[in-house]
Amino acid sequence: MSTPVQHGRGGFLPRLVAAGAAALLLTSALPPGQARAEDDKKVLTVAVAQSVDSLNPFLATRLVSTSINRLMYEYLTGYDTEDARAVPGLATAWKPSADKLTWTYTIRSDARWSDGRRITAEDAAWTFNTMMTDEAAGTANGSFVANFEKVTAPSPTELVIRLDKPQATMAALDVPIVPKHVWEKVGDLSKFHNTGDFPVVGSGPFVLTGYKPDSYVRLKANDRFWRGAPKFDELVFRYYKDQDAAVAALRKGEVSFVAGSPSLTPAQADSLKGQENIKVNDAPGRRFYALAVNPGARARNGERFGDGHPSLLDRRVRQALFLAVDRKALVDKVFQGHAVEGAGYIPPRFSRYFWKPSPDQELAHDPARAARLLDEAGYRKDGEGRRLGKDGKPITYRLLCHATDPNDKAVGQYLEEWWGELGIGVRLDCLDNVSDPWLAGTYDLAFDGWSVNPDPDFVLSIHTCAALPATPEDTGATDNFICDEKYDGLYARQLAEYDPDKRAALVKQLQSRLYDLGYMNVMAYPNAVEAYRTDQIASIETMPKAAGNIYGQDGYWSWWSAVPADSGGSGDGAGSAAVVTGIVVGLVLLAGAGGFLVMRRRATAEDRE
Repeated sequence: MSTPVQHGRGGFLPRLVAAGAAALLLTSALPPGQARAEDDKKVLTVAVAQSVDSLNPFLATRLVSTSINRLMYEYLTGYDTEDARAVPGLATAWKPSADKLTWTYTIRSDARWSDGRRITAEDAAWTFNTMMTDEAAGTANGSFVANFEKVTAPSPTELVIRLDKPQATMAALDVPIVPKHVWEKVGDLSKFHNTGDFPVVGSGPFVLTGYKPDSYVRLKANDRFWRGAPKFDELVFRYYKDQDAAVAALRKGEVSFVAGSPSLTPAQADSLKGQENIKVNDAPGRRFYALAVNPGARARNGERFGDGHPSLLDRRVRQALFLAVDRKALVDKVFQGHAVEGAGYIPPRFSRYFWKPSPDQELAHDPARAARLLDEAGYRKDGEGRRLGKDGKPITYRLLCHATDPNDKAVGQYLEEWWGELGIGVRLDCLDNVSDPWLAGTYDLAFDGWSVNPDPDFVLSIHTCAALPATPEDTGATDNFICDEKYDGLYARQLAEYDPDKRAALVKQLQSRLYDLGYMNVMAYPNAVEAYRTDQIASIETMPKAAGNIYGQDGYWSWWSAVPADSGGSGDGAGSAAVVTGIVVGLVLLAGAGGFLVMRRRATAEDRE
C-alpha cells in the first residue's frame, strides 16, 4: 500500500501477514527464454522473496501484495517520477473549499474497467464509504478515511469528500479504487481474498488472471487501461524462498528481474556485475531498516497481552541497547556500503521530511554509556558477567527475525556480540512467518522496516493509539503497539497542516519524539539493489527517474513502462510521454517490513513496506 505500503512492511513489518499468507512460486520452472516469450506472448517474470497475504486491496498489507494491487487498481492520484508531486490518476483535477473541509475531485470520463464498464465517481464513493463503515475494509488503508465525514458522487464525474477536520493528504490518498458493481456482491470482506474468479475486474495496467499460493501470481496487460496497455503481454511474480536460487534463475534466463528480500546482498550483486545480458541497479532506497521494541502489547480497550520482557519498559534499558549498536559497522560490514547510516524515521531520499537527531540527542555508539545506563536501571551483572532481571534470572531477549532475509541473520550475529558484552543474552527467532508472534505480542525485539511514501502520513499513523487493535483478538493497524499522547498530538497537528514547510517541521518533531521514546531504532537506509536481463527487458523506468529503484516504486511506472528487448523500441517514448502528461501513480512493493513486509502495511504499501 503506498503504499502504503503500504509497512511497506512494506516490507519487514509484521502486521497483517496473518491474513491469508499466500506466496508465489511457479509450479514448474520456465525453461530459459520462456520467461520472455510464451506462445509468442511477451512475458516479464519477476522473482520475489515475499509471499502474498491477500489480493484483496482492503486487506493486503505486504509489499508484494500491495504492489500487485497497485497494478490492478488505479488510485485517484499518483506521484510524478521526477519530483513525486501529486499528478492525475482516476481524478483529473481536485480542489478544496475555502475552509478546506470539502474536496471535489473530477473523475476522468475516458476510463473503463477491464470488463468494459465505465469507471465513475460512484465507484470511488463506494470504496471510501465501505472503508468508513466496514471495519474489515479499513484494515489496510483505514487511516486515510478516519477523518472523512461524508463521501458522495453527485454525478459520474464528480466525487465530493467532506472532512471533519483539515487533512493534508487529500492529494495523496493511496487507496485502490474498486469496481462497485463487482465488490458490492462480496459478503464478508474479512474472508475474501479476490482469487476465486479470473480474470479479476480492475482498472490498472494489468489484470489478474491466475494465482497459486506458494507458487505464482499471473497478470495480463489491460488493453482498456486509460493510459495505454503495457508493452509486455503478461507479468508473472514468482516466489523464491531461497534468494540465491532466484539469482541463479536470473542467470539462466528463467526470470527477467530479481529484487531480493528486499534487496540483493552485496555478494549477489557483485556476482552479477559484468555478466552478459544482466544489468544491476543500485540506487538510494525508500525503506528504513530498524529494531522495534515490544512496548507492552495492548489493545484500545485497555487490555494488555503478549509477554514482552518487562525490562524493556524502562527507557534507559532501550537506550542502552541502542547505544551498543554500531551503525557504521553494520553499513560497512553487512551492507558493504550499499546503505546509509540510520537516523530518523524518514529516509534521506525524502529530503523535505528527513530528520537527524542533534549531537546531544543522538544515541551514538557508546558501549560504556550503555553499561552505565543498565547499572542505573538496576540491572547489574552477576559473578559470571550476566545481567540479571528483577526476578533474579539472567536477561535473554528474543529477537524476531525473517528467515528469508540474509540481513536479519547477519545483523543478529553482531547484536549477539555487542549485547553480549553488556551481559545480555540474545536468542534469534528466525521464522518464515513472523506475523503470528508479532500480532500476539510474544516477542521482545524484532527487525522492522517499511517502504516510505512521498507523503509520510501512513508510516507515521501506524504508531498512533488509534492504530492499536480494538481488542486483543483483533488485528489493528499498529506497527509495534506504540501509544503515546504527545506523539498523537503532533500527528494530529501535521495531518491538519496544509502549509508544506510547517507540516514538514511537525513531521520532524514526530520523528524526534519517536526517537526519544526508544521503541524504534533505525539502523540503516538500505539501497535498492536489483538486477534484470537486458536481453529480455530493453528499458524500464526507475523512480526517481534520475537514479531510483525499479521494484517498490510509488506507482506502477516500472512494469507499465517496461519495453521487451525484441520490440525494437527504447522505451523512452513511454516514460517521457507519461512525464509530459504529468501523470504517474503510486505503488508500493516488496520490502516492507523487513526484507519482505511481513505485517500490515496500511495503505501505502508502502512499503506500505
